[in-house]
Amino acid sequence: MVEHRAFNPLVEGSSPSRPTIPLNSPSSVVRSNQPGVHERLAAVVERHRQSRWRGPIHPASRSAYAAFIDGWDQHSPLVLDSGCGTGWSTARIAERYPDCTVLGVDQSAARLGRFRETELPNMRRVRARAEDFWRLLAADGIRPARHFLLYPNPWPKAAHLRRRWHGHPVFPRLLSLGGQLELRTNWGTYAEEFRLAAGICGTAAPPVVSFSVDSPLTPFERKYAESGHRLYRLCLNLEKGQ
Repeated sequence: MVEHRAFNPLVEGSSPSRPTIPLNSPSSVVRSNQPGVHERLAAVVERHRQSRWRGPIHPASRSAYAAFIDGWDQHSPLVLDSGCGTGWSTARIAERYPDCTVLGVDQSAARLGRFRETELPNMRRVRARAEDFWRLLAADGIRPARHFLLYPNPWPKAAHLRRRWHGHPVFPRLLSLGGQLELRTNWGTYAEEFRLAAGICGTAAPPVVSFSVDSPLTPFERKYAESGHRLYRLCLNLEKGQ
């Protein structure tokens, strides 16, 4: 992960967890040297499930978190857009959930200023590491009503399993946040691994489904759909007892 320099924590967000290819470049399907689900997936996820990750939380993420909490009306349900890119997806989600506070979380400084719309009253963007923000929310017992992971970087090389969210040591903490989690990706293997990893952590997961989209939630979703990519979605109910 890239170390942060000083920044204003409450600004338009961008995402290192999304692909970094330009939106105007040709879109090719995900290619991997991995023929299917990673052979080490179960062992990696089980190791992370058995031991709590105690990696340091970046000071800038703490500042961003504190600034958000100070300004958030906690009577408004929280919806997370983790890895929000320029914040375009955050705006689309805020339109869908006008009675919620929709928070885009991302860390890339390079794309911070690319959001060109009028900010909706119910949306916020913070610059922070998603894995830090999730742990801070969990520590304070704050549970989002909904959580979107839209087209995270697939890290398709087999050697990069631990860079995928389900291969990262924060994964069990991500699931513990609760709410309704929706993952979208254009690599079916990523979605299937995420589903299997959730099951290893004790979360019942429905099948991954492919879908078509009329109103894209992200610029990448529009680009992938226009390029004829197959899109995949996994929806998890992370509320205990459900």
